[in-house]
Amino acid sequence: MAKNSRKDRPKTFVANVDISLADRMIADLKNQGFEISKPQYTVFMAKKQGVSCALYESGKLTVQGKDKDTFIEYYLEPQILQDFSYSYGDLNIDTSARIGIDESGKGDFFGPLCVAGVFAEGEGISGLRELGVRDSKAMKDAEIRDVGKAIRARYAHHIVKINPHKYNELHRQFKNLNHLLAWGHATAIEKLVEKTHCNEVIIDQFAAEHVVETALKRKQMEVHMTQRHRGEEDIVVAAASILARLTFIEGLDQMGEEFVCQFPKGASSKVVQFGKDFIIKYGKEALDQVAKTHFKTLDAIVGNASQSKFPMRKPFQRRDE
Repeated sequence: MAKNSRKDRPKTFVANVDISLADRMIADLKNQGFEISKPQYTVFMAKKQGVSCALYESGKLTVQGKDKDTFIEYYLEPQILQDFSYSYGDLNIDTSARIGIDESGKGDFFGPLCVAGVFAEGEGISGLRELGVRDSKAMKDAEIRDVGKAIRARYAHHIVKINPHKYNELHRQFKNLNHLLAWGHATAIEKLVEKTHCNEVIIDQFAAEHVVETALKRKQMEVHMTQRHRGEEDIVVAAASILARLTFIEGLDQMGEEFVCQFPKGASSKVVQFGKDFIIKYGKEALDQVAKTHFKTLDAIVGNASQSKFPMRKPFQRRDE
């Protein structure tokens, strides 16, 4: 789906907006991290790094900044203007039927690995844009939850959720993360093809093309598959990325309920410190239930676990204790 050339776009975007939408916009923009003010002759002015916008009493809206195009494409057009002519000109949005596949949790020490597939076609693809679907990495958890639940309720989908204990078993079996991911992708594709009879598939490429192709051949699956880097630029893949991320953060929530704590994301020093405290309470073996134990993060945790600077906190008490 081709977009209007960025070099042809003006530095200031101007549109007319119904003043009655002002309160909703202010609330939305605050949630997106904008600072709101009210200079003379404006209904509001909103600023954050990379974007500034102002709604004037006349109903004229202006948007400026290096990140204005993303703001317009993923917020203003689908949610306020209901008009995609700035981002897509007179071109039609690609509404051809397709399955998008993406994963979440691959780089997180704690929590599951989740692969999600979403099927959409026709008006359903326009509906994804109206929901504000975009690359999940550009969205906060609260928005992931809202948009992801809407996708889950309205679109054919399949999720492969591999909780840590099973993940560790499978990783020992596959001996390679990309082969494990390929199995997850192939499984999601298989199930969605069965549901929808659609053979057009787009995935966010994570390895050499033959890796997923081989996994599909093992399942005797024949599809027309496109693998591309930055696959989330396709809106159906972006929907899959949101659904995968929603499943991942819900998986962290479930683990947190069991252990009465909040597991951190990623594999940072904060994660290492959390892991040290965790194994003081439960022992190294318990990490197999909550973490991906082939990560080098495990060495950093286990090597100095006895030197944790923080006293054990009450949150590390399981529900069943």
